[in-house]
Amino acid sequence: MSSMVETKLAPPGAGLPWPELLIARALFRWRRWRGTKDSFTAHFQNERERIRALLNDCDAERGARQILIPRLRGLEDSSRNWSVWMTLEHLRIVNESVARVIGGLIKDVTPGGKASTAAVKPAPGMTMAVMERYERSCDAVLAAVNAGGDLRTEKTYAHPWFGPLDAAGWHALAAGHLSIHRGQIEAILNLCKGR
Repeated sequence: MSSMVETKLAPPGAGLPWPELLIARALFRWRRWRGTKDSFTAHFQNERERIRALLNDCDAERGARQILIPRLRGLEDSSRNWSVWMTLEHLRIVNESVARVIGGLIKDVTPGGKASTAAVKPAPGMTMAVMERYERSCDAVLAAVNAGGDLRTEKTYAHPWFGPLDAAGWHALAAGHLSIHRGQIEAILNLCKGR
């Protein structure tokens, strides 16, 4: 006889543990200082391709299975019981927001509202139909970055963990964000194999 133990996760928007957040901020500042528009675009495209490769081996049923994974560095606790399709939906939501923010800042317009990690959580029950919407959201980020104009904008828009960022900062963030969730998809699929 086996017993099911429900894991209590932190609420959406709880953020990262304080020491990890301090390290993440320092690493992000360093990456921004060393990176360029081309290097951030290449990183974004590389992570996108790595996600595509993972999805090649993911059928509808496996992709829909919610799997509780160990918390990865950079991942909120509330985000670790998702399916692959939920992860893609989260990426779609964030990518569309990042494209909107970059587009606005390049036009010297500060987007309305406030960025919130709690507001970009996916609903359960996502299907593989999200793959196409996710791909379009990746295209939207790249289109915003390549629309013309200097990404080192005067205006900024605040990220809840990293503070005020110009368009270049949001571009850098988009690449790192894909990387974290590519790791999440890998973890989900690896744990799916054993079930």
